[in-house]
Amino acid sequence: MPHTFDKSRLPSRHVSVGPERAPHRSYYYAMGMTEEEIYRPFVGVVSAGNDSAPCNTLLDFQADICRDGVIAGGGTPRRFNTITVTDGIAMGHQGMKSSLVSREVIADSVELSVRGHCYDALVAFAGCDKSLPGMMMAMLRLNVPAIFVYGGSILPGRFHDRDVTVVDVFEAVGQYSAGNCPLKELTALEKVACPGHGACGGQYTANTMACVAEAIGLSLPNSNMAPAPYKSREAVAIAAGKQVMELLARNLRPRDICTRAAFENAARVVAATGGSTNAALHLPAMAHECGIDFDLFDVAEIFKSTPYIADLKPGGKYVAKDMYDAGGVYMVMKTLLDGGFLDPSPMTVTGRTLGENIAEIVWNPDQKVIFDVKAPITATGGVVGLRGSLAPDGAIVKVAGMARLAFRGPAQVFECEEDAFAAVEARGIKEGSVVVIRNEGPKGGPGMREMLSTTAALYGQGMGEKVALITDGRFSGATRGFCIGHVGPEAAERGPIALVEEGDMIAIDAAAGTIELEVDEAVLAERRKRWKPRGHDYNAGALWRYAQNVGPAWQGAVTHPGGKAETHVYADI
Repeated sequence: MPHTFDKSRLPSRHVSVGPERAPHRSYYYAMGMTEEEIYRPFVGVVSAGNDSAPCNTLLDFQADICRDGVIAGGGTPRRFNTITVTDGIAMGHQGMKSSLVSREVIADSVELSVRGHCYDALVAFAGCDKSLPGMMMAMLRLNVPAIFVYGGSILPGRFHDRDVTVVDVFEAVGQYSAGNCPLKELTALEKVACPGHGACGGQYTANTMACVAEAIGLSLPNSNMAPAPYKSREAVAIAAGKQVMELLARNLRPRDICTRAAFENAARVVAATGGSTNAALHLPAMAHECGIDFDLFDVAEIFKSTPYIADLKPGGKYVAKDMYDAGGVYMVMKTLLDGGFLDPSPMTVTGRTLGENIAEIVWNPDQKVIFDVKAPITATGGVVGLRGSLAPDGAIVKVAGMARLAFRGPAQVFECEEDAFAAVEARGIKEGSVVVIRNEGPKGGPGMREMLSTTAALYGQGMGEKVALITDGRFSGATRGFCIGHVGPEAAERGPIALVEEGDMIAIDAAAGTIELEVDEAVLAERRKRWKPRGHDYNAGALWRYAQNVGPAWQGAVTHPGGKAETHVYADI
């Protein structure tokens, strides 16, 4: 039976209860709502659905189905939309400067819509990379009862009798530039790599953050890895709508769920699955929303002691569909918990603890995707934090699938990604070098671009294991090879990366967690005196505003003071 709610303490009373709200109610009657519907709790159902990319094309459909669950639970659904910037399309050009900025715009737009219309609860649907953390940041900021639903991943394409993803296409561009892939082959591959709806299929940023949503307790168990075209996604949408009404009845809120222990569990799952380095931006940003200190160094410490156990692309063999068939995120968490790597105590949106949810999972010994922690792929995580004279504020590298964990070589320096990509296309990258791409940080870019076009082209040329690449920007979750991102302080803040010159020796040791610029401090001091900031063309609009407000990458590249500065929480208005 649906719950009966007293709206006298819910936010929606401000737009629906009392004689003074008659004008407000007239708007609801205009939309065909009944008196009973108006006096139920209002549940925001937010979708990042659009026609921009296959990641998002089914989200509106799923969100509309969710309405049925909300109604069955005693609520009145109010659907609205927010933006996305799809990285696969924004990649490799100026459009990628908008990607990380979109995370903040998504969180802000959800916040403003919920605040403006006084919604009592929230169910959020997202598919592409930054929309996942953006939605969860909004949930934590607002702190109304909320559930996150991932739209699901794409099914793998088939090419020459093997599974392929969009990353194969990016790498084929490099093969083409090296003369190793005929244009006819490249064209044939691009037409089959993405066979339908859903987000990129490997353990890239979208699937990484979908795993985070389950591990941190904001999504229903084993709901996120089901591919987008599967019929089961409809049942997930309805269940989320029903369950959010249970959360509202219990007043169980996101900050009750996302404790520091929950963030630590989420970081464990990222490392165990060889997830995207972008998680080291998004987890601190999410923690910031609820006033929890959890930065890049906290994340890196957890990564350091977590076994890598899920054999997923780009470093491994399998895609999200295979992980779903193997038992999903909860199968990963079952063996992590059995091995003592997870805290079972955090609450989840089921109303039960993580440990209670995991207790219902039976280990599947027949699957090949997820290894037991007693026999991991590697003993320590798929993602590693670095720190040293080149990155006093830290850096990060994905080591999943890498045979080589140390690299030393002379710097080849580029002032932006376009210059580096042009050098790659011209076969101007020298074997054994450390490619430095700077002025791509949160402020200096502005927007902290991902570098998949460059790294994939290098890999396609056969140079992926023969060079290292470092940047104050980011890498895609799909990047593989010795690629170090988030180097801080960034060049725009006169960090050491701004002072690197052609030929300087750089030493990286992922096993030891170090990244060193082998130049005397006296020499660097002289360079620092001569240094001048590099300008950019974004001196108005959203990117300018972002550059004025954004903080350092090691703290999540956030743009406002966060939960610690609050004097009230929206949910308590």
